[in-house]
Parts: sequence; C-alpha cells; structure tokens
Amino acid sequence: MIFVLFLALLNFGIAAQVNAQCAMCSINAEQGNKNGNTVSAGLNTGVLYLLAIPYLMAVVVGVVWYKKYRKKNVHLDMKKEPFHLN
Repeated sequence: MIFVLFLALLNFGIAAQVNAQCAMCSINAEQGNKNGNTVSAGLNTGVLYLLAIPYLMAVVVGVVWYKKYRKKNVHLDMKKEPFHLN
C-alpha cells in the first residue's frame, strides 16, 4: 500500500510540462482567441465530450453489471454451533 502511494506521489509530483495538441488544433485555438472567434470554445467543448464519454460508458456498464448479478433475499443457513479451527 505504501509503495502504491509512493508511486502516485512520484507520478503527480514530478510532472513535465507538455503540449498535448496537434499542430492544427493549437493553431486553430490560438487564432480563434486572437480574433474573438468562438471556434476555440467549441474545440474545448468537444474535448470535454471526448473526455467524459469513456467514463460515462464505464458507469453504465458498472450499473448494469451490478443490477444483473446482485442477489436478492439470500438466506444463509448457518448453524449456531461454535466454529473451531483445530
């Protein structure tokens, strides 16, 4: 557990600054902001949609899986005798 926390801190603590847009997208966004165009707002909205869709799909699959495989009204017939391990 401590190793996982160490890796997470290492990953988020030492982050390099990167440019993650293709050349056309970055030029379009820069020119849109300079000219007062609303294309860059549409570009940002599109990126947010692309970001959210995989998470929404994972939530839907999780809910369907939970509803399909959960067991209702399961009665465990346990004996009242003491349980000895030896």
